[in-house]
Amino acid sequence: MSPNGSDRSSRRPMRRKLLQVLTAGVVLATASGCSYTWEDFPRLGMPTPVTEEAPIILSLWQGSWAAALVTGVLVWGLILWSVFFHRRSRTKVEVPPQTRYNMPIEALYTVVPLIIVSVLFYFTARDESKLLALEKKPTHTINVVGFQWSWGFNYVENVDGDAATGVKPPKELDAIPQRYADQFPEGAEGVYAVGTPGERNPQNGNPGPTLWLPKGEKVRFILTSRDVIHSFWVVPFLMKLDVIPGHTNAFEVTPTREGTFRGKCAELCGVDHSRMLFNVKVVSPERYQQHLKELAEKGQTGFIPSGIEQTDPARNAETNKL
Repeated sequence: MSPNGSDRSSRRPMRRKLLQVLTAGVVLATASGCSYTWEDFPRLGMPTPVTEEAPIILSLWQGSWAAALVTGVLVWGLILWSVFFHRRSRTKVEVPPQTRYNMPIEALYTVVPLIIVSVLFYFTARDESKLLALEKKPTHTINVVGFQWSWGFNYVENVDGDAATGVKPPKELDAIPQRYADQFPEGAEGVYAVGTPGERNPQNGNPGPTLWLPKGEKVRFILTSRDVIHSFWVVPFLMKLDVIPGHTNAFEVTPTREGTFRGKCAELCGVDHSRMLFNVKVVSPERYQQHLKELAEKGQTGFIPSGIEQTDPARNAETNKL
């Protein structure tokens, strides 16, 4: 058999494998896209935002994908151009001219990645500053307590409307830094809800306790832990933040859409990490206030212990002002 014939026969299995791989890729792409519509495509896998702050994250996500796409097209274009135009000729077997120590090209390879990383860093730092900015007086404050293996929610609210009934600061919230406690509302006697892994939302059957939020009003979350590091993640918020023992994190959101949404712990925190689920129910401000009164009527007044008190390194690393 001639060399050319042997080459053609050896290429056939490779072509068949390539065809099989392409077919499998098409099947996977179409099968995974059945639950999505073309309206979902611009979000590039992200859920529909349900807070005023979430579009900032979505924009950063889309911009990162656009930058990656442009970079990928350029790199793959150069690779394919080099493979196609500099492939070995059947008639010419000599080694082509070699390029070494080309300072302009080497400088380009160094500067361009630095520019790309710097631009991504700038937009990330800019958006992070916006997302973690805190107002002087939040409309609502909720202390989210993470523990193995569920969640507790302290609603720091003046439920009865009497500014003289609350104790400030309550001893159960001693782990929260004073700079946050100074901004608790007057008369915040508070109510709480605490969950178990086996609890389920009565409306939809989703596992975990339910955190209630008012639509259209800013809510500050103060995150504390009783044991290990957890991570507070409400999926359609497009944002998660660590819940660290001995260190307090906080952020604010304004819900824009009513409904019940899923949340989970996004930090591997132990053997039952997968059971640390919860729900977020966004309702009207009137229904939210009614829910607080319902918790009070059930006897769930006051607060559950918020967690481990701040360590000295964490306290010293933080500023005295918000």
